[in-house]
Amino acid sequence: MNVYDSQRMTDALAADGYAETQSMEDADLVLLNTCHIREKAAEKIYSELGRIRDLKAERAAAGSELLIGVAGCVAQAEGGEIIRRAPAVDLVIGPQTYHRLPDVLARVRGGNRVVETDYAVEDKFEHLPAPKKAEVIKRGVTAFLTVQEGCDKFCTFCVVPYTRGSEVSRPVAQIVAEAERLAEAGVREITLLGQNVNAWHGEGPDGNDWGLGRLLFRLAEIPGIARLRYTTSHPRDMDDELIAAHRDLETLMPYLHLPVQAGSDRILKAMNRKHKVGDYLKLIERIRAARPDIALSGDFIVGFPGETHADFEDTVKIVREVGYASAFSFKYSPRPGTPGAEMDGHVAEQVKDERLQRLQALLVEQQQAFTVSMVGRTMPTLIEKPGRQAGQRVGRSPWLQPVIVDEKAGGIGDIIEVRITEAGYNSLHAVPA
Repeated sequence: MNVYDSQRMTDALAADGYAETQSMEDADLVLLNTCHIREKAAEKIYSELGRIRDLKAERAAAGSELLIGVAGCVAQAEGGEIIRRAPAVDLVIGPQTYHRLPDVLARVRGGNRVVETDYAVEDKFEHLPAPKKAEVIKRGVTAFLTVQEGCDKFCTFCVVPYTRGSEVSRPVAQIVAEAERLAEAGVREITLLGQNVNAWHGEGPDGNDWGLGRLLFRLAEIPGIARLRYTTSHPRDMDDELIAAHRDLETLMPYLHLPVQAGSDRILKAMNRKHKVGDYLKLIERIRAARPDIALSGDFIVGFPGETHADFEDTVKIVREVGYASAFSFKYSPRPGTPGAEMDGHVAEQVKDERLQRLQALLVEQQQAFTVSMVGRTMPTLIEKPGRQAGQRVGRSPWLQPVIVDEKAGGIGDIIEVRITEAGYNSLHAVPA
């Protein structure tokens, strides 16, 4: 979602003559788009701002200007505190108001330091300019498309409801129009985004409330769109219609990110996840019955307050039982303002470290086993970009793995049948089938 938001901020600034540059030293404006999910990510911002502050001072000494802005969820959460801690920052803007960037920059040039973090009454997507076709083409044959923002779940470890607000779903017509523009610019694969993407319920052209499964079928009708994905999902929002889409819709890729977070019912209750281990396992069983070749990925938090050795062993057990193609795993990080931060029974860092290392070793083992299982298989691969080595191209398997092929195998944007010949640590090698 941060990639998508960064692209839309670029689009919003294009009318003012701004264009993206790969070198910070060339920039007139530096925007840090930030994440507040973990403490480490938030703290990195201030060290990065120190580096940019020095660049701004050098620019000022040479008689030119460099503006610095902080956007995203840390901006939303900390607002004026960023301005106080980092005097070099000229503007702070939250994720719900980045459509106002041109106006904010005008106020900054008028001599103000601006904090724009009030939740917008207006729909930011209605006010964002559509990217130029040339810009979309430059971004490649895969694209992200935000359909839902915010969260009403209030998991006790998570800041998202406080930084992104309550759940909001974009209407079908707005989503379809954006997807059609992407397709016209040569995009072949779209990943739908949302903090709780499968909670999406938008107004359809028939005036009725649509769910994500129905939306996926509508997007699959757009000429040129060959692949659809979505992330991130919550187990409580996997309804029958969406599971049926995995069964019936060839365009929907057989890969699902469905976080469970922990394998202990006691810890899940403390996390306010509102599902139990048994619920999750039955759901996985239903999804696999609908789409037997589906690969699963997930999120895991170790060391949540009150987690005992037995609770952690339950998490190891569910990982073994489900078998993940990939996963993200983290030590619990207390986030200010969340209920988890105020709970008793915080786990010692050393214990969290030990548990995380053990869990990650198991997850890596499963990921490697899944990757190796691809050797000898034939599969459709979307060619996305040139490879690192001369004469190579990199594609993507239906299960999201990078696939390296000879450049003669197909052009960027082609979907070709390949046979997997070798499995690397994070990628596959293939030849035309």
